[in-house]
Amino acid sequence: MTIPDHSVQEAKRQRLFLLLCGIFLTNALIAEIIGGKIFSVETLLGLSPAQLPIAGQKLDFNMTAGVINWPVVFITSDIINEYFGRKGVKRISFLTACFIAYTFITILAATKLPPAKFWLDINNTDSHGNVFNINDAFTKIFNQGLGIMIGSIVAFLLGQLLDVFVFSWLRRRTGSRFIWLRATGSTMFSQLVDSFVVITIAFYVFGNWSLNQVFSVGSINYVYKGIVAILLTPLLYVAHYFIDNYLGKEYAEELSHKAAHE
Repeated sequence: MTIPDHSVQEAKRQRLFLLLCGIFLTNALIAEIIGGKIFSVETLLGLSPAQLPIAGQKLDFNMTAGVINWPVVFITSDIINEYFGRKGVKRISFLTACFIAYTFITILAATKLPPAKFWLDINNTDSHGNVFNINDAFTKIFNQGLGIMIGSIVAFLLGQLLDVFVFSWLRRRTGSRFIWLRATGSTMFSQLVDSFVVITIAFYVFGNWSLNQVFSVGSINYVYKGIVAILLTPLLYVAHYFIDNYLGKEYAEELSHKAAHE
């Protein structure tokens, strides 16, 4: 029996949505888990501190490790919005927020479990030969605390909802043209909020950072995200090319048109 074309198209649409949601969810969760580490870009590249003059301060490129995965989240979010509309992005965003909360609660529970004696008795030393308590290290690394969890979820949802709004607003005014504008514009706007909200809540409200530290790390994170958003724009066109070929040009345009007017 021959399967109707619309059934084949619907199956492809569902597989595409599942794949995009999987990429989005996985990278968002990883970014949240590793986001507690602040690293030096200059040291990574073997360069001297940048000391960028921003708002009367000299700022270095110190960023959260979560920036490794967030660009993938940005791109995936825009692609979901392009083919599945605001409702599609909102569904996966709220689902991801729930999984982020679940992840942090599970991590908190894991850090409260009593350590095995033999695990503590292992001779644990760092690269300089200093002995450390492996259970304390585990707790400090993975138990990022209530502040991180609240800040992450609030910043994530705010950023995503703003991204959806700006992306849709730009698409209504540009139609199918200027993919780069709505993708980059929505990311730049939403990440201006995201870059500062999570750090402010996690490290200023619940932590002991000064406002200068918040401004320094938040500004550098935002500059990085802006640069990456621009550099990764060609990948959006590549993704559109493969998705259009996978779904079929006419059906892909139909989905995109429907997504723009939901």
